[in-house]
Amino acid sequence: MDFTLTSEQEMIRDMVRDFAEKHIRPVAAQLDENKEFPHENLKKMADLGLMGMNVPVKYGGSEVGAVAYSLAVTEIAKACASHAVTTAVTNMVAEVIYEFASDALKEKHIPKLCNGHYPAGAFAITEPHTGSDAANIRAMAVVDGDSFVLNGRKSLITSGEQAGVVVVWAVTDRTARKGKGISAFLVEQGTSGFVIGKAETKMGHRASSMHELVFDNCRIPRECLLGQEGDGFKIAMVELDGGRIGIASLAIGVGSAAIEYATQYVKEREAFGQKLSRFQAIQWMIADSYTELEAAQLLTLRAASLKESGQGFTKEASMAKLLATETAKEVALRSVQMLGGYGYTTEYPVERYLRDIIGTTLYEGTSEVQRIVISREILGR
Repeated sequence: MDFTLTSEQEMIRDMVRDFAEKHIRPVAAQLDENKEFPHENLKKMADLGLMGMNVPVKYGGSEVGAVAYSLAVTEIAKACASHAVTTAVTNMVAEVIYEFASDALKEKHIPKLCNGHYPAGAFAITEPHTGSDAANIRAMAVVDGDSFVLNGRKSLITSGEQAGVVVVWAVTDRTARKGKGISAFLVEQGTSGFVIGKAETKMGHRASSMHELVFDNCRIPRECLLGQEGDGFKIAMVELDGGRIGIASLAIGVGSAAIEYATQYVKEREAFGQKLSRFQAIQWMIADSYTELEAAQLLTLRAASLKESGQGFTKEASMAKLLATETAKEVALRSVQMLGGYGYTTEYPVERYLRDIIGTTLYEGTSEVQRIVISREILGR
């Protein structure tokens, strides 16, 4: 097997790494503390082609492929998880519009996502009573003439307030069996009956927003339906596969940032008359962390490569997401431990890395859900 990156992939990785070091890392801690959405940086990132990496140039995308996308998200996440999660979700929205929307909707929305006219895109499945069980949503969309009238609430929606357009899932056929009567729609910010609800106060990713979305007799033109009526659950599952590659890439970036910082710290800090890096316990933490992150990244790039080549990648994406997020969580914990008491203070970034990594084990399907997906794929269910 050839694990060599192409010259284009290396160029994209290096370009994003340089941008992240110059523009993202210096402001990451302050944005986190102030819970401030990074509008300026995200617009610059759009100008670099990072908001439509898997959609054609025809619609304003950069069309560089899933492997380059994974590398880019990892480099962004090394500097700031909040920038990375906003980037990942916006790319997902651009992809779902490209894959399932009409030509008119593609031409209307994808360029605005790619060029930063829309600060972000949002993906609205989760509801107050259900998260990972996407087939159990209760939001309803009822046909009324040439429109659908949407009612319901969505919760924990990343970039819900900033999104220029939101992909929303709702039940359109109450009589269909579970998961079969759900449809997906595009809803523009500012549509009558679309209300931004409460903002969530989060443990991590505090420079990305998360809101409740309320739909109160929200009238949506029929042409805003994605795919066919009843295709919603299938669309969600297809897009979540790709989304898991993004979150795995994000987790690898945060975990790498944590262990790289901790490694530098123990090379300089002394205890009992010698550098901390001379103690075997520390050395083994470093060896395990770098080894496990390398393995997680290889699995993630494998899933990205399968996606890029048009092959099935459901199992591989869930494996990558499970391994990468759980590994990065353990690595971040070790990194805090390596700094001792200082690792528990906000003076050093490892506590932020740990807070940020927790969320990756939860969204785009929890670690437990990934195990369900993987086992079902293996067992042929």
